[in-house]
Amino acid sequence: MSLRDYARKRRLGETPEPRAAAGRASRGARVHAPVFVVQLHHARARHYDFRLEVDGVLKSWAVPKGPSLRAGEKRLAVEVEDHPLPYADFEGDIPHGHYGAGHVAIFDHGVWQPDGDARNALAAGHLDFTLHGDRLRGRWTLIRTRARHGKPQWLLLKRSDAEARDAEADDLLAGPARTRRPPRRGSPGNTASWHDRAAALPGARRRPLPAGFAPQLCSQQPSPPHGDDWLHESKWDGYRLLADLDGGRVRLRSRNDLDWTAELPEIAAAVEALPVASARLDGEMVALDRRGRSDFSALQRARKSGDTGRLRYVLFDLPALEGVDLTRAPLGERKMLLEALLKTNRRRALAYSSHVRGHGPRVFDEARRHGLEGIVSKRVDAPYVQARAPTWIKVKQANADEFAIVGYTSPKGSRSGFGALLLAARDGGRLRYVGRVGTGFDDSTLRSLARRLARDHRSRATVELPAHVPLRSADVHWVEPRLVAEVEFRGWAKEGLLRQASFVRLREDKSVEETDMGGKRIAARTVPLAASGEVSITHPERLVYVDAGYSKQDVADYYRAVAPRLLAEIAGRPLSILRCPDGVGGTCFFQKHHAGTLGAHVRSVRLREKTGRSDHYLYVEDEAGVLELVQMNVLEFHPWGARVDDPDRPDRLVFDLDPDPGIGWAALVAAARDVRRQLRAAGLESFVRLSGGKGVHVVVPIARGPGWAEAKAFCEAFADAMATRDPATYIATASKAKRRGRIFIDWLRNTRGATSVASWSLRARAGAPVAVPLRWQALAATNGPAAYDLMAAKRRALALRTEPWAGFEALDQALPALD
Repeated sequence: MSLRDYARKRRLGETPEPRAAAGRASRGARVHAPVFVVQLHHARARHYDFRLEVDGVLKSWAVPKGPSLRAGEKRLAVEVEDHPLPYADFEGDIPHGHYGAGHVAIFDHGVWQPDGDARNALAAGHLDFTLHGDRLRGRWTLIRTRARHGKPQWLLLKRSDAEARDAEADDLLAGPARTRRPPRRGSPGNTASWHDRAAALPGARRRPLPAGFAPQLCSQQPSPPHGDDWLHESKWDGYRLLADLDGGRVRLRSRNDLDWTAELPEIAAAVEALPVASARLDGEMVALDRRGRSDFSALQRARKSGDTGRLRYVLFDLPALEGVDLTRAPLGERKMLLEALLKTNRRRALAYSSHVRGHGPRVFDEARRHGLEGIVSKRVDAPYVQARAPTWIKVKQANADEFAIVGYTSPKGSRSGFGALLLAARDGGRLRYVGRVGTGFDDSTLRSLARRLARDHRSRATVELPAHVPLRSADVHWVEPRLVAEVEFRGWAKEGLLRQASFVRLREDKSVEETDMGGKRIAARTVPLAASGEVSITHPERLVYVDAGYSKQDVADYYRAVAPRLLAEIAGRPLSILRCPDGVGGTCFFQKHHAGTLGAHVRSVRLREKTGRSDHYLYVEDEAGVLELVQMNVLEFHPWGARVDDPDRPDRLVFDLDPDPGIGWAALVAAARDVRRQLRAAGLESFVRLSGGKGVHVVVPIARGPGWAEAKAFCEAFADAMATRDPATYIATASKAKRRGRIFIDWLRNTRGATSVASWSLRARAGAPVAVPLRWQALAATNGPAAYDLMAAKRRALALRTEPWAGFEALDQALPALD
């Protein structure tokens, strides 16, 4: 595809448009997802330019009315000359007398995906594709109709999907921008132009934002939020820096309002060189290493030496511009305007903090893989709040926060300076002790920090030490709470103290007043119980199923909703539980032995083991016990086939039909029905359960009487008989090598101490599936073994009027005797 027409129509060098690369663009030169851009062009006739990256150039169409988001509504799209890829970033004024004279503004940009090969589809005149932009998303189609005046004409239409709605491009702009044409004269630096563009944003107020505005602060959580409503930026490891630009002169401020203008002359000059007279800017002062990562140690060295020429001001928000208050404008709109403003910048001291929209967990994983400290997730549609708000979320690789230093202990052994720092945070207007930190210091820090602390010595206690803290007053040197320490830690102990804290650095840019406990710990949400007191669910916000977006609180709410049904399966039975402290995707482990830390309602029964010894096994009797286990990060419940009052005599059998991956759902349903028929022939009624994993369980209630050896012998003989009768369908041995194309009838769960997942138990698998009991008649109508996730299973449990396994407990059927 050639850019000859692009170059021929323009007097490049006299317009701000990017030059065309010489020759034909190289196919395959770009290995990332192809970009798209939509530009609003105030030329002789106002229109939108729609451009898709194909083979190294931007295929381009002029769309007079702009794209429509109404499904099926066609919009004329006139094909024009290909444009070079740098045009995707172009905004500005094309001077009068030149081709396309007028103002060009980016309406939307992002990446796109064609259905199949884009070149072949364009040649055939029908291109289906998906857009991933800030304003335009979902599936679209371009259809060629005819050529007019030598220009091929196409139709652009939105496909019917979740992104379709009753709107068009102009509806996504503020009112004034739809009717007023920007001035032709001037450049992107024209003050009136920037004022108009700011005033056109939704929620913009035509009044100045006073200098000295307070910064928006982040909440903190261990996992990033899901969905396209959030954008995700790198967490820059530096100092927060705020800029008040008025009359072309700037004042640079720290987050606690210290004036840093004189200390940062290069950054101040760069801000004053922007083509605007007034602005409010928010960002982070950083030192970047060779790989573009922020290096806090290098930043501290630069400030100490005065060598600030290599520091960068990475900007991520624009609360006001040219006398227009943008704090009520959506973040996504503010960032688009900020990015456009910074494109006029030619000084290396300023940089734009780019972002990714959606895909939060993936972005966080990439940040971890590249050794970054973490990310900051922000609501795309959120205003700028001059306080701490849940619309900005800090997600770090390890727990880290800032605390006031209120004292220290004496050094021991060969250590110099001090032993450990005593830390506190503000709680209801006063400082509360939160623990101590004794690691993470080098010798230089120990000496320098000890000198500073000695200057702040006080004779009276700064905070009250809890009774359980093993420190005597004589061991502590109290100081005035003036310094703030950042520490990493492994969570909070039950006494409300830091666990395994390690010193990171002093935060001289933060004040003691900012160390508020409200920002340190999210209060435990209490799950009330009908008759069993209360169980506190700590860290309810922590994501357990990251891919599905379900939190620990969602898990607790689910088990509370299904508790009566779950207890019918597990109450009074020894349990194996699957615990996932770091959520699904982290390390999970089975536990069957009781521990006192599990909760007061988690009970213990002493059972004989294979070794001849006995140990305490766990079980529950009520909803409180279930929720205490959920509080301890239990996701799966696996009961024995016998009860604690008679553990050696089973009262139910389970056949787990485990299919080879190549076997379809219809074949598995047919196999389950076949097993049911053969059990009936042996005089046993059975019930069916979706496993929530790969297979189906056929469950058989029996009267207590036979021991485990007899139950095991029957189940093995039954599975062998099924495999002998139909060896092409079934296998009765666990060998995966022999399982190809067949279904393993797993009878091994029917032995003493073996377990199967309970009905209504969650599974620790992607998507939060649930093991759900069904009526036999409903089996074929489901979509597979994992047809119900957490929310679907919860809705089903609450809506059921009759039990799927009605009559299960009443069946008093005897185990058939073996010949």
